[in-house]
Amino acid sequence: MKKTNRPNSGPRRAAIDERMRASIRRAARLIRQGKLVAFPTETVYGLGANALDAAAVRRIFEAKGRPSSSPLIVHVDSVERARELVAEWPDAAVKLAERFWPGPLTLVLPKRSVVPDVVTAGLGTVGVRMPDHPVALELIREAGVPIAAPSANPFTGLSPTEAEHVRAALRERVDYLIDGGAAPVGIESTVLSLASGAPVLLRPGMVSREEIEVVVGPLGGPVTSGAEAAHPSPGLHRKHYAPATPLLLVEEGRLPAKGRGAYLWRRTPAAAARAIRMPATPAGYAARLYGLLHELDREGWDWIAVEAPPESAAWEAVRDRLRRASRR
Repeated sequence: MKKTNRPNSGPRRAAIDERMRASIRRAARLIRQGKLVAFPTETVYGLGANALDAAAVRRIFEAKGRPSSSPLIVHVDSVERARELVAEWPDAAVKLAERFWPGPLTLVLPKRSVVPDVVTAGLGTVGVRMPDHPVALELIREAGVPIAAPSANPFTGLSPTEAEHVRAALRERVDYLIDGGAAPVGIESTVLSLASGAPVLLRPGMVSREEIEVVVGPLGGPVTSGAEAAHPSPGLHRKHYAPATPLLLVEEGRLPAKGRGAYLWRRTPAAAARAIRMPATPAGYAARLYGLLHELDREGWDWIAVEAPPESAAWEAVRDRLRRASRR
């Protein structure tokens, strides 16, 4: 990691101090120069490049080891900026942006030709979102360009929710890192396609299916894609979000018989070398999950067992991440 900055601690919505503003200005210059900048959002840390610069975007794929079949999300600082990138902005997009932006909801829409094909895996659609984080928004404004940014980690690996996770995973592959503290939401955005017909949920997130349906009616989904085909959304590979330590989903406290491991549970305790009770709510659970998995990875356990989350709709996003993380 070539350059870093750690701001003063404080609430997420606290005013950006001068030290951070200077860091953002430097990061914005690098974005305009085609460099890669890791930065905080409310979901996870992103690895960003100028979304309109195809060569810069290709560096993201190289740094992550990401296949070209997995499209990137483009981050914007306003609805107006989003509409410059898409060919259509239907009534559903108007309503959803009014309700959930800035926030952890990505909208997939037909793209304009200004968006390079490398961003969209060659598809005719692009995912856009307005992050709910003061540093991310100020970076986009200062750069003056939309920023394409997947999570700042090696492909299929555990997403970073703190700057230190980025440092450990990507090191010199990133030109600059803005340390904005822990990401408060903790898992990746909901992705919703408005590209054709009824809205389709491509990836669940902490903007829930029920919340979206209140605004636009019943949703289609989920979507599955072949291993080689271009995916309509990030996060659709069979294995994803995985720690280096084998992760297993378990029921009723049935832990592996061999080795020493950690156990994350909500309702059913069990004897493990390290047992941790997780928050009872989906939002609390999501906010803690990745950071805790990073911590357990560093401790070198033989396995991490996780009590399977409920099958209810409220837990859909957490369940999706854990199921993909448990596949080997």
